Amino acid sequence: MTVVMGIVNVTPDSFSDGGRFTDADAAIAHGRALRAAGADLLDVGGESTRPGADRVPAELEQQRVLPVIAALAADGALVSVDTMNASTARAAVDAGARIVNDVSGGLADPDMLAVVAASGADVVLQHWRGHSADMYARADYRDVGRELAAELAARVRAAAQAGISPDRVIVDPGIGFGKRGAQNWQALHALGQVVAVGPRVLVGTSRKRFLAETLAEATGVAVADVTERRRDLATAVTSVLAAQAGAWGVRVHDVAATRDALTVWQNWEKPA
Repeated sequence: MTVVMGIVNVTPDSFSDGGRFTDADAAIAHGRALRAAGADLLDVGGESTRPGADRVPAELEQQRVLPVIAALAADGALVSVDTMNASTARAAVDAGARIVNDVSGGLADPDMLAVVAASGADVVLQHWRGHSADMYARADYRDVGRELAAELAARVRAAAQAGISPDRVIVDPGIGFGKRGAQNWQALHALGQVVAVGPRVLVGTSRKRFLAETLAEATGVAVADVTERRRDLATAVTSVLAAQAGAWGVRVHDVAATRDALTVWQNWEKPA
């Protein structure tokens, strides 16, 4: 069964739903709605990592996420914290988070891997080549799949050296992070190589620009005119394809659409 991770952005500036759930009560209600829609895991973040986003102080990030994590964990939800800050990771685990989702793969904060190791939490190590402000400056690849797998393998080794056993590690190819247009499709085509790095692979295509670019080109409209609904449907399709390629989980905004798509695929695969 593919794990569906529902996104709870407690931010004013995330690329898709920034500003919708900045109030803790609204974010908690959203997390509960995602869980009711079929989310297995809720990923709570307080700092936008959209292209061009500025960093926020760890103290502000914690003010945003900790009440939400504590409430959702008290409900019995499995919660992850989306953070690049070791201090936030530590506080989030204390508040009830059981997974640390670090989009930098432990590179942004030199204390992150040691903090995760001591916490006992699992960790998502994403492929990353730099902060949002200039992530595309490093989008230079000779072979996306080979380089992606090699760089993720290096992060898994770094985690092991810090005391995090491989069974606690989830790897993420970082779709949309330091990858332009077609490079994202190349990364998805290389999921088999990523699965070879770690048995648990998380894929996040949700509402990302490369999907809108693909749909815009196919239908002759501007990228900005590709609606959120169309992006969600495209996300559901890529989530099924990722699951078919061996992904352990998918990270999405619209849990219901992806859960429905996965259910249809799973029934398609059942023996007659």
